[in-house]
Amino acid sequence: MTIHVLLVEDDELLVKRIINHFAETEFCIENDATGADALAIVQSRANNHDAISLAIIDIVLPKRDGLHLAKELNTLTDIGVIMLSSRDSQADRIAGLAQGADDYICKPVDLLELELRIRALYKRLKSNNNSSDESEEFIEYADFKLHPDNRTLITANGIESRLTEAEHKVLICLISNAGKATSREKISEEIGQPDWSPNDRTVDVLIGRLRKKLSDEKDQKRIVTVRGKGYMLSI
Repeated sequence: MTIHVLLVEDDELLVKRIINHFAETEFCIENDATGADALAIVQSRANNHDAISLAIIDIVLPKRDGLHLAKELNTLTDIGVIMLSSRDSQADRIAGLAQGADDYICKPVDLLELELRIRALYKRLKSNNNSSDESEEFIEYADFKLHPDNRTLITANGIESRLTEAEHKVLICLISNAGKATSREKISEEIGQPDWSPNDRTVDVLIGRLRKKLSDEKDQKRIVTVRGKGYMLSI
C-alpha cells in the first residue's frame, strides 16, 4: 500500500534528499514548493485511493505562512501535520503545535529521524481511523462528549470541533485520570512524545487549546492547574 505524503518545502536540495530517502519505502513524497496549492490538493483527493495522509510543512515559505497553512489543514482536513523549521527554539516549536501540528522537527533534517517520526504519526492516525469503523459511540464526561475514533468534541452548548491527534490524546489521558492531578511528564509519555521535557511549555500549549475547545470559563475551568503537580480534569 502506498501512503501519500505532501512535502511543502522550497529548498530543492532538501526536497530531493527526502524524496530519494523514501523512494524504497511505502511512502510516496509529493512536493508543493510554495504551499499555494496544498489545501486544494489535500481536499480534492480526500476520498480517493491516492488521498494525502500526512503533510510536512516548512514554517518559512515563499508565498505562504507555514504556520497559517498548518492551521488550515488542521481545521479543514483530517491529515497529520509535521512542521519543519531552521529555528531550534521552544517558542517556535510551541508556535507550530499551537497551530495544530502533531510534531515538529528542526533543520538540518536527520532523514532517519524524519522517517521514524512519520511512521509513528501515521501509525497513531491509522489506529484512530481503524477504530472509527468499529464504533460510533461517544465518551460522555460531565458536560461534554468526545468521539474517541474521529476525535470530535461536542460541548454542552453544542459547539463541535475536531481535536488534533495530540489534543485528543491529552484529553483521553486526563479523562482516564479524572479527579486527580496528572503530571506534564505523564501526559508527554501518554501522547507518544517522551522526549518532550516536562519543564517546557509544550504540554501547557496543548492544555490551553483544549480549554478553548471545551469553552472553559475563567472562573470555572474544566481543566484545573494543580500547582507543582500538573493538570486535573474536574469531576
